[in-house]
Amino acid sequence: MRWIYISPHLDDAVLSAGGLIYEQVHAGLDVEIWTFMCGFPSTEDLSPFAQILHHQWGIASAAEVVGARREEDRNAAKIVGAKTVYFDFLDCIYRRGGNGDWLYSQIFVPPHADDKDLPAQIAESISARLNPTDQLVCQLGLGSHVDHILVRRAVDLLKVPVLFDVDIPYLFNSPEELSLKTAGMIENNHKITETGLKRWQDAISAYQSQISSLFDSQDAMREQIKSYWAEKGGLCLWASE
Repeated sequence: MRWIYISPHLDDAVLSAGGLIYEQVHAGLDVEIWTFMCGFPSTEDLSPFAQILHHQWGIASAAEVVGARREEDRNAAKIVGAKTVYFDFLDCIYRRGGNGDWLYSQIFVPPHADDKDLPAQIAESISARLNPTDQLVCQLGLGSHVDHILVRRAVDLLKVPVLFDVDIPYLFNSPEELSLKTAGMIENNHKITETGLKRWQDAISAYQSQISSLFDSQDAMREQIKSYWAEKGGLCLWASE
């Protein structure tokens, strides 16, 4: 049996469940992180929105951004002990529509009509690698990041048992969404040791290009993750009834 964490981007699985991943690997389980929106763009032409983000990250080239973020992700996954699998779908900031126009100038928006086939394509990619005994863990979709919503739709198409984790750091920004997203679901708490907490924090720190976009600082990140962990001594996963 494998535990497979479905990660829209090169940080989401570790952000949301890094401590639990560490505990599972430490207990001898086979854990993999499958990241989907991490393909290399075929051109270095960037939208104005992507240019702003690249400036924040301190990397100009799209190929360098994806390459650097994959390296950060491999380092983070190594800290918690998970294997990594990368798919070649593009991040929303790099996607164009059928007419060549950029699809997104912000990320917290509903999916564009030109992305209507994307969930089915992602679902097909998952199905091709899935074993009958695999346990999938998917993001709930808090914060409504367009890529999180599309990946969630893809997983819903699979018609297999799925557990859901909460999107970090979007939970901290939109805590009122949690009850809406988990309505009718069964909640199970999973304990995480203090060692697991530290590995979780250290793994998030490995995403050096992203910390300033996600948290006020490294210290703020560690405090927010610790506070989230301290509520129940771990984290919750949700299952549909």
